[in-house]
Amino acid sequence: MKKFGKVILGLLVAAIVVGAGFWFTLDKETRGLLATLPTNRDLLFWSQPQRDAAFRALDRLPVLAKARVVPAGPTPSPLPTGEPLPLPVDVDAYMAGQRAAGLVILHEGKVRLERYGLGFDAAGRWTSFSVAKSITSTLLGAAVRDGRIRSLDDKVSDYIPEMKGSAYDQVSVRQLLTMTSGVQWNEDYGNPESDVARFNNHKPEEGVDALVSYMRRLPRAAPPGTRWNYSTGETNLVGVLLARATGKPLASYLSEKIWVPAGMEQQATWILARTGQEISGCCIQAATRDYARFGQLILDGARVNGKPIVPDDWLAQATTRQADIGKAGRGYGYQWWTYDDGSFAAQGIFGQGIFIDPKRKLVIASNANWAGGASDARASAAREAFYRTVQQALDRAPTGKPG
Repeated sequence: MKKFGKVILGLLVAAIVVGAGFWFTLDKETRGLLATLPTNRDLLFWSQPQRDAAFRALDRLPVLAKARVVPAGPTPSPLPTGEPLPLPVDVDAYMAGQRAAGLVILHEGKVRLERYGLGFDAAGRWTSFSVAKSITSTLLGAAVRDGRIRSLDDKVSDYIPEMKGSAYDQVSVRQLLTMTSGVQWNEDYGNPESDVARFNNHKPEEGVDALVSYMRRLPRAAPPGTRWNYSTGETNLVGVLLARATGKPLASYLSEKIWVPAGMEQQATWILARTGQEISGCCIQAATRDYARFGQLILDGARVNGKPIVPDDWLAQATTRQADIGKAGRGYGYQWWTYDDGSFAAQGIFGQGIFIDPKRKLVIASNANWAGGASDARASAAREAFYRTVQQALDRAPTGKPG
């Protein structure tokens, strides 16, 4: 994973200017949050208190970003309470080390552990960062099942004609999903010459989507399908392709295919890029319990009342290694990070995650604001260790069997 591989594109592109009229439209809590928020444009340089405030409020502060609502249905799916999960670790200390805002552990569909921190609670929405990538991937699977996308072997330019003649002209939808396009992309946010920095200052041709305008100028670095390279730009391109194929805003399609049928408890929101389209590589705001429900949906084979959302073989491919990322025992699927033991995860910077272990019928959803920044190596290792601890605790269950 690149150092800042999960940072959004095109978010927070202007400094915050709050007029008196706008101020008085806000509720008391949001005013308090706004007083803490930053005035610079790069979230990687926000202070810890500024991030604490912003991550729970991005969709309520149009001076930061605009968002589109993802409606929930009238009846939430139940999350019954199971027996408390005995763990040989101090969960409060783990939460403090992670600077966790929310932690929900589901086992066999029951809540075995639920904790909150940083003044956050079950009623709040926390931003997902690149956890959204795995949700976008699932929506693309739904579009395949709906016949909106004919085949993952179709070319990107079949759906985004503006890509004809570019390096993406010969890239398949599958290669875009697995980040193996071979198109050059630099996601180093510490480098002012990186593609992320250049994209934010790119002036698109008139009538052309800003992302499409930038991405179609990129050169080829390797033959398609031969090299994995983490690129949020490509996930955002998946979102453009998906919106073109379905003819619907991503937030509407997410509500239709997942949020309503899966019985999410609260509405979500999806941050918009400057072009007015959802940033598909990032930035869904949702309750921690609903991130856990999404994990449970995937664990259940992306089926609701026996009805599949994605093609029958989709998850088997999406959640197993499709690309080598250069780490032992790890890989990349269709916008999912994979483990060779059969588990897999959605991950976002600053400690957002959904870990899914089908063998143990386990889902762990977490939201956080890591003290060490976007890709805090120590906090990441501690989270991986916590996952293993939970797995081992389930393996020591009285039945002697996982789960």
